[in-house]
Amino acid sequence: MRTRVHRFPSLNGRVILITGGARGLGREMALALAEQGAKLAIGGSRPSAELDETVAEIRVMVGHAQAVGMVVDVTDFQACRSSVEAVERALGPIDVLVNNAALGMLAVNVSYTTETTRFWTIDPAGWRKIVDANVNGTFHMSRAVVPGMVSRRFGKVINISTSNSTINRKGYTPYGPSKAAIESMSRAWAAELAGTGVDVNCYLPGGASQTAILPPGTTGSDGNLFPAEIMRRGIGWLCADESNGITGERYVARLWDETLSSDEAARKAMDMHY
Repeated sequence: MRTRVHRFPSLNGRVILITGGARGLGREMALALAEQGAKLAIGGSRPSAELDETVAEIRVMVGHAQAVGMVVDVTDFQACRSSVEAVERALGPIDVLVNNAALGMLAVNVSYTTETTRFWTIDPAGWRKIVDANVNGTFHMSRAVVPGMVSRRFGKVINISTSNSTINRKGYTPYGPSKAAIESMSRAWAAELAGTGVDVNCYLPGGASQTAILPPGTTGSDGNLFPAEIMRRGIGWLCADESNGITGERYVARLWDETLSSDEAARKAMDMHY
């Protein structure tokens, strides 16, 4: 069956901030949203050609004034707050925050795919770097953005997670547990934000993906890696009005069947156990 192209009119002009958006999963989500006319703020941890190229590509699609790049250290709350203020001056109030910025196991063990990481051998400084980027970074950006969403009675926070097999996998601490913390935070925040008009959901590829978070030459458990483009499947629906009021859920991109209507595809991709 031929893949459908789902259009979401509410994305036209919607202001969306994506951290870690210069490459990999974040870049693919950004490009998919730009195709639907969203205004995009793309965050990177440092100046880079990748960040400049991604922003330039988006500007070709949506117009120069509709996309900005920003360098932000998500482990620094004041830097996050300043970046949010700058984005809102440039593009307008932020409607959607996609917390994609993350550090992986390379920060503690460059050979983690071939040599099992033992938590009692990890340099505490490396441990802190991962937890600070993944857990605290998600909190800092959300803390900076959500008060405005609450005051406007509308907003969406989408936290990028990983499969339960990775969350619980031997040798994947602290990366796996940091994603478990993000999932727990997401459900708690969804409950705390109930009735405010702000939704919080998790979104994940559903398997190892071709990103720089993996060492070169890595393959998935079945010998394959998913292309980063897999994240294009559901991000439009998650950012659009079609998902309004749906909160505290977990969506898996690999389960997203693009041949179905967007609402049906979302229902089939909702999975707390994958």
